[in-house]
Amino acid sequence: MGFYADQAVPRILNVACGAKVGRPLRRRVCEELSGEVVEIGFGAGHNVPFYPPGIRGVAAVEPSDVAWRLAAKRVRDARVPVRRAGLDGQSLPFEDGCFDSALSTWTLCTIPDAGAALRELRRVLRPGGTLHFVEHGLAPEGDWRVRRRQWRLEPLNMRILGGCHLTRSAPDLLRAAGFTITALDVFYEEGGPKVLCADSLGTAVSL
Repeated sequence: MGFYADQAVPRILNVACGAKVGRPLRRRVCEELSGEVVEIGFGAGHNVPFYPPGIRGVAAVEPSDVAWRLAAKRVRDARVPVRRAGLDGQSLPFEDGCFDSALSTWTLCTIPDAGAALRELRRVLRPGGTLHFVEHGLAPEGDWRVRRRQWRLEPLNMRILGGCHLTRSAPDLLRAAGFTITALDVFYEEGGPKVLCADSLGTAVSL
């Protein structure tokens, strides 16, 4: 990676993803995690304060050394054991069926092959294991004005934010990867432009 992608983007995302407006969403998506958890796109560890006590441990998958350094204090202060256990969500270094839960927060937008990452999550989740997710992406069906702006702005957004897509649909990606969605809330985050803040929050089961 170049200097901007390697050094600047993780710091930009650390600030953006640490915004106060996202904390209630992080709390919601984390509250029912349990057992052994794999989190892809761990970033600077902004979910760590919201891990519930039912978690036994978290395997953090994060490619950026800069992001992992930024997460150091949160990892030290975590109420549950957190270890960096992988660099690539598209190729997870774990045995089949070894996790009870998985977590993905504003991650699928950036992974080059999001479908491959989701298939890997299905592989490492035990049968009946649950993926907890909140992702931004394509505006809700029918909101064509926002969708048109997203298509226009996506190339620029990808250059600025390390490959972040605006037009991926997390629910569609989950279904295509073989997950069954068990809960889904689609909404715009408050306080931000709709092109960036069309969110899907929910759970999906690997059967």
